[in-house]
Amino acid sequence: MSTRGGGQQGQLGRGRGGDSPEAGTTKRKKRRGNKGDEQPLVPPPSPPPDDSPAVRVVYVGCEGESTEPDYLNHLNARFGDGSGHEGQRFRIQPVYKKNGYTPAQVVAAVRDKAAEDEAWALFDRDQHHDIPQALKEAAEDSTEVCFSHPSFELWLLLHFQEFGGRQSGKNKDVVKKLRQAHPAFKKFDERNDKSVKGVRQTALEESEALKVAVARARRLVGQCEHGSCKPGNAKTYPYGRDDPPKSTTAWAARSGHAHDCEVLRRDPSTDVWRLVVSLGIVPDSSRSAGSRGHGYAVGARGV
Repeated sequence: MSTRGGGQQGQLGRGRGGDSPEAGTTKRKKRRGNKGDEQPLVPPPSPPPDDSPAVRVVYVGCEGESTEPDYLNHLNARFGDGSGHEGQRFRIQPVYKKNGYTPAQVVAAVRDKAAEDEAWALFDRDQHHDIPQALKEAAEDSTEVCFSHPSFELWLLLHFQEFGGRQSGKNKDVVKKLRQAHPAFKKFDERNDKSVKGVRQTALEESEALKVAVARARRLVGQCEHGSCKPGNAKTYPYGRDDPPKSTTAWAARSGHAHDCEVLRRDPSTDVWRLVVSLGIVPDSSRSAGSRGHGYAVGARGV
């Protein structure tokens, strides 16, 4: 994980909070940058001054080219570095490209951009066929996964209302309800306008919308048809960069779903709440305030 400011270096411990890595000696792959990588459509925010308090830098790969990056930039502006927010200081580095990525491409792109630093991958169910590959490669490289079934729009909708019922990868009902949920989203996804800017960002800021969205997303975990999925089992603290890799099923279970709950059957669901809680924007209701799971290593390495 990369942080800026401060002069101490450290590493996250192994096997915290009952989430002990599985036994094995498999060597983790090292992340390597690539000069030919796609560049963000907009330049990343400038780094904070060298003498500023430590800022957690998180690379987040996005399947889409508009909705997800807009939302992440919204989190940066409202809660991140320099916002005055009293919680954990952070800066999200969105990784995306024009016309988007497939899930496996999201994992590969953010892995290359983040190098040795903290990485998250956001992708949807839709009708993708490479999700098992994406999950496997994310587990091998400790890239956190924010999977949404059927789509990221479900996460936006949960800011305004509850949602339930199997969608089988189809996004039509979610978008319909999102358009009805708030006037700012009335024309969402019309004429390919899937942006989350201006009045739409303002709508997401109303009252306790974000906190409520987290609570609703957590409830979806508990309502999973598998029957033994529990949001309290979710892991929101950063996994150590030098910790051994987990199996695909163990890595996917960091969302709170049971190890034997097939990812593609988590319908509807969205794991974006884990990123929000991990960044310290909304407290983790399943942990005490003094839990060591909220800590992270402070290092001097830059991005």
